[in-house]
Amino acid sequence: MSLPKLALLTALLIVNVAFVAAWIRRAREHPTRERPTVGDVLIGFGTDFLDALGIGSFAPTTAIYKLRGSPADELIPGTLNVGHNAAAFTETLIFTTVVAVEPVLLATMVASATMGAWLGAGVVGRLPRRAIQICMGVALLTAAVFFVMANLGAFPPAGSAMALGGWRFAVALAINFALGALLTIGIGNYAPSVVLLSLLGLHPLAAFPIMMGTCGIVQPAAGLRFIKSGRFAWGPSLGLVLGGVFGVMLAVYVVKQLPLRVLRWVVIVVVTYAAVAMLRSASARQAVAIEH
Repeated sequence: MSLPKLALLTALLIVNVAFVAAWIRRAREHPTRERPTVGDVLIGFGTDFLDALGIGSFAPTTAIYKLRGSPADELIPGTLNVGHNAAAFTETLIFTTVVAVEPVLLATMVASATMGAWLGAGVVGRLPRRAIQICMGVALLTAAVFFVMANLGAFPPAGSAMALGGWRFAVALAINFALGALLTIGIGNYAPSVVLLSLLGLHPLAAFPIMMGTCGIVQPAAGLRFIKSGRFAWGPSLGLVLGGVFGVMLAVYVVKQLPLRVLRWVVIVVVTYAAVAMLRSASARQAVAIEH
């Protein structure tokens, strides 16, 4: 194993140990916390099953939460980053050891996204509810656009490189820094990563360990800040943990492939509806504020 990849896996372990320790400490301080329901576990199972197949988990989870009316909108970004972390950790271990992307590119891309997420989580943790509703609505619409692009074959032609150099390397780092920050408000990085890295000439297969490695470290890093601020839902987060890992394992080792085109169209409809509902909630909240 190369030194950069070993460093990445070591960092992955350290940040996840810190994440779990912080969550346990917070749980001891709040013994009356809510428990996960069967529905919470099933949401984790289903959305992380889709995640391992390359569809992503953030947009479907957000859509489901909005449709069922809980958790509260302002708690959704933290719940996503805290709850989906266990599945992201599992995916990182699987994909970074199987796909032979250039180790230095992998390690530096993950590092840049982590810095972006750490800063982004601090900002999101202080945003008012209406601002989060607007951000989440835009995030869902963005995801829907990328899903439509994928189904219509509108993504850029696939590259063939497993490494990037020169200005392409610098641009890739800047892009992943931004995607790490956006991840904290619910904009998943899968589709944007595939599109932007393909434009830089990287092979789509090489994007997978970068995407998974990014989530594997970014989510616990961002999750630490959400745990500290308390802006996440206890029950739904734990439900995502309990169901998510099993969803990933089923997708990777048993199912492996489904008619993703059909699944994406279903997700597009649900996500678009949830985006409109989220933006309408923000608009209604603004109208109430004006009346008062």
